[in-house]
Amino acid sequence: MASPIKTCVLGVGLAGLTFHVPFVLALPHLFKLHAVLERKPAGPGGKLQERFGPEAAKDVKIYNSLEAVLADPEIELVIVGTPSETHYEFTKKVLEAGKHVLCDKPITATFAQATEIDELAKSKKLVAYPYQNRRWDSDFLGLRSLLSLSPENPQSLGNLYEFESRFDRFRDVLKGTWKDLPLPASGQTYDLGAHLIDQALVLFGRPAKVTAQIENLRGLGSEQLDDSFTINLHYPSLPQRTTASVTPTSFTAILRSTMLSVRSSQPRYVVRGTGGTFLKFGVDTQEDQLKVIKSPSEIVDATNTVYGQEPEEIWGTVENLIDGQVVKSIWPSTAKGQYVGLFKDVAAAIREGKTPAVKWAESAEVIEIIELAKQSSREGRTVVVPPRA
Repeated sequence: MASPIKTCVLGVGLAGLTFHVPFVLALPHLFKLHAVLERKPAGPGGKLQERFGPEAAKDVKIYNSLEAVLADPEIELVIVGTPSETHYEFTKKVLEAGKHVLCDKPITATFAQATEIDELAKSKKLVAYPYQNRRWDSDFLGLRSLLSLSPENPQSLGNLYEFESRFDRFRDVLKGTWKDLPLPASGQTYDLGAHLIDQALVLFGRPAKVTAQIENLRGLGSEQLDDSFTINLHYPSLPQRTTASVTPTSFTAILRSTMLSVRSSQPRYVVRGTGGTFLKFGVDTQEDQLKVIKSPSEIVDATNTVYGQEPEEIWGTVENLIDGQVVKSIWPSTAKGQYVGLFKDVAAAIREGKTPAVKWAESAEVIEIIELAKQSSREGRTVVVPPRA
């Protein structure tokens, strides 16, 4: 059996202690938490010990600079969970030091930077893996299963013509963190938009055109820092799956987020087709659960029936036209959310040479769409998505 991958997590804030460290600790046969980057630890074991106890922090090195991390020859994988503006610089330095990298989204501020990183990783035969964890959300897994139904299934949506994906919140004050500063790769479009765009590209592929409105809707902080977006991805049409009497001539994916939505639960998906409509409220439970779990072992505990399981009260509904009547039914999100699947895939890419489930080029395309959306909003027009090179 291959030895666990000696790993360093850069940053012990929300990203590091919620989305990265727990999974490294939960999979000791795949990973060994060798070190963390914490510039000013308040005590022995730093924030790692404060969050998960002395046993978790035992033998884990605490480095206070990236240079010290890169100089450690034992480290094989570096997880970049630092502020977004650092992702390009840190990822490049990690690869240049001969180490694999798992980088939080957004991977870079520009498509050119993302492409450069992809080429660098390939030239060094290293794994550069984008942290697009929301491909493993319970609601997204449930949506994919619905869209994979055969046309003959009575719950099938038929030929799709519109997809709306939202990630709304309510916050009428600034948090006072780096996320409130107009830095490279900052703002809501790079933050939550990176997830929504990635999911849309996974489901429907590369669009033909983009129309977007991106703004600082609250008027708080820098006007250059967006907190609201509506991004329309235009497609000529999707492949027809049924012989419906009406054939849609186009398909639109509408991606939206605002920080001024007062609602519980927030809307998540609306998908419309010639055979029915899917409506979903609420979001995957993993983030809230990861913030409070007492032990990372809860993530992989087979007897834990709560972690990653979506409550029935926020399961989606499908309304189908059957024999001239609208029939409403439940579409359950029965598959648990499993961010652990991403980490297992990272390990397989490093140790077995397996093709990653999330390719760096795919996340580079997300950044490309973000740049096109910002151009569309800035110029007040629809922009054409260039063909793939």
